Amino acid sequence: MPTIPLTKRGAERLKEELHRLKTVERPAVIQAIAEARAQGDLSENAEYDAAKDRQGFIEGRIKEIEGKLAAAQVIDPSALDAGGRVVFGATVELADEDTGEQVTYQIVGEDEADLKLGLINVSSPIARALIGKEEGDVAEVQAPNGVRRYEIVAVRYE
Repeated sequence: MPTIPLTKRGAERLKEELHRLKTVERPAVIQAIAEARAQGDLSENAEYDAAKDRQGFIEGRIKEIEGKLAAAQVIDPSALDAGGRVVFGATVELADEDTGEQVTYQIVGEDEADLKLGLINVSSPIARALIGKEEGDVAEVQAPNGVRRYEIVAVRYE
């Protein structure tokens, strides 16, 4: 199985979700199934069906998270020494060459990506265009409305 890159913060979030699923969600759904089963005829019991569906979702998510954590390569961005190059975990300040608008992104794993928080997936077009570049370089990104050019203003490892 290929390794899955995760920042230290992303791995902690997955561990917290796994803990919640195992200690809160799983026992709650088991209780709901027991209560629905106590009502008698299961063939027409909507509560039982809903609880079983929920149980299937929870168990599937637990397996998915355990698999990701087992295959994870956890990277602490603050411990990186990439010599100013953009790498996984780096925080990059960009300036759009056309508009001058400045944006800041951190390159993270698939499970951590959240554009609203400035966290972009390492396999996204913009992250792929940035990887390996240094401060002062220009990255060209193929966007739906054409090629966008971004100057790398700063690279930080935090």
